[in-house]
Amino acid sequence: MEPLKLGIAGVGTVGGGLLELLTTNGAHFANIVGREIRVTGISARSREKVRNIAIDGYQWFDDPVALAKDPSNDVFIELIGGEDGVAKAAVEAALQAKKHVVTANKALLAKHGIALAKLAEKNGVSLNFEAAVAGGIPIIKTLREALGANRVRRVYGILNGTCNYILTQMQNDKRPFADVLKEAQALGYAEADPTFDIGGFDTAHKLALLTSLAFGTKVAFDQIHVEGIQTITEADIEAADSLGYRIKLLGVASESETGIEARVSPALVFKDSAIAEVSGVTNAVAIEGDFSGSVLLVGAGAGAKPTASAVAGDILDVARGLIVPPFVTPVAKLKTHKRAKLDQHYGSYYVRLALYDKPGAMAAVAKSMSDQAISLESIVQHRPQTLHAPRTAPQRSKDKAQPVIIITHETTEEAMRKALAAIEKDGNVTEAPQMIRIEEL
Repeated sequence: MEPLKLGIAGVGTVGGGLLELLTTNGAHFANIVGREIRVTGISARSREKVRNIAIDGYQWFDDPVALAKDPSNDVFIELIGGEDGVAKAAVEAALQAKKHVVTANKALLAKHGIALAKLAEKNGVSLNFEAAVAGGIPIIKTLREALGANRVRRVYGILNGTCNYILTQMQNDKRPFADVLKEAQALGYAEADPTFDIGGFDTAHKLALLTSLAFGTKVAFDQIHVEGIQTITEADIEAADSLGYRIKLLGVASESETGIEARVSPALVFKDSAIAEVSGVTNAVAIEGDFSGSVLLVGAGAGAKPTASAVAGDILDVARGLIVPPFVTPVAKLKTHKRAKLDQHYGSYYVRLALYDKPGAMAAVAKSMSDQAISLESIVQHRPQTLHAPRTAPQRSKDKAQPVIIITHETTEEAMRKALAAIEKDGNVTEAPQMIRIEEL
């Protein structure tokens, strides 16, 4: 059988890892699929860049679009990144030339995934993107194949290693967000501008793809509610711990009669839940199917080798001749994403208030909650210095704020937001209330 010939655009961390993997395991690949897998051309920003793996033996293309069109390759591997520009142009060129495409580009797919999938289906080629979500975790294949017979009720997970690292270190080392972020940047876990990660947008791109795969809808990144972890404080981490929780940044999507609720936000999860144990830069994704029950996959969410492994798995599918619609359901049959109203989300909530220590302040808080028919499970008031300070006679002052932690029973998000708006308006708090959803996973 003829070799499967690859053109690789992007020879950075993942591209270099892929070349190393293909060099190390090339003979193993040939045994598995019965044909050689050969790299025939590469393209990158700089030919002179110092790399951990030699590239002299491959044909060089200055223009990745030219590589995508070149007849010397059967499969175009896009590892450039970016939602538009040359990455989009090259992928389109490859699909139009009836070449299979493997990409790790979540941003590109979150914005143009449906149009690209339509083009792939029209030309009878693959558009595979296992590496675009959760690195080395085979979540795309699991949804496409292993759990394809199930109706998915919910998909959720820890999809960003940077945020999980920061929250883990804040928990373990009792350090503030800003300090841990600097450490993450020094270690290479966070970018110089970390907004994309800590703001929740990276997770939202991945969740948009998972939502489409899980529920048979068109990719709709703009329909996802996004919150980051910038507002999480040491006080929140410590309070959650004392109440039996961990704080994680989660992407959660579920389907109901009113539509799809897809959101990215910090959440409290019980300490004894499996997802609470996922620490550091590790990712985890859970799928709840009607027949499979809950399936949890945990592994490396980024890095050269895990991501290269995911890319290689997609290449092997092409080598075997496996071609499926990119989003499982053919584009023509994908439903329009109907967004459920987030204010109708029903669940329990954690609230932290910086409450003035004066008569009537707590009563006003209780009234604001009662006015929205919100039942309170617990109210804990701590000394302001630290949540674990020695018990001494309190120094009361109407000018000092006291940390008050509230856990509610299940209620709607609309009720919570109205109650917190009233509390802030009353003038009994020194800062905007902190509200975090509690997820029972």
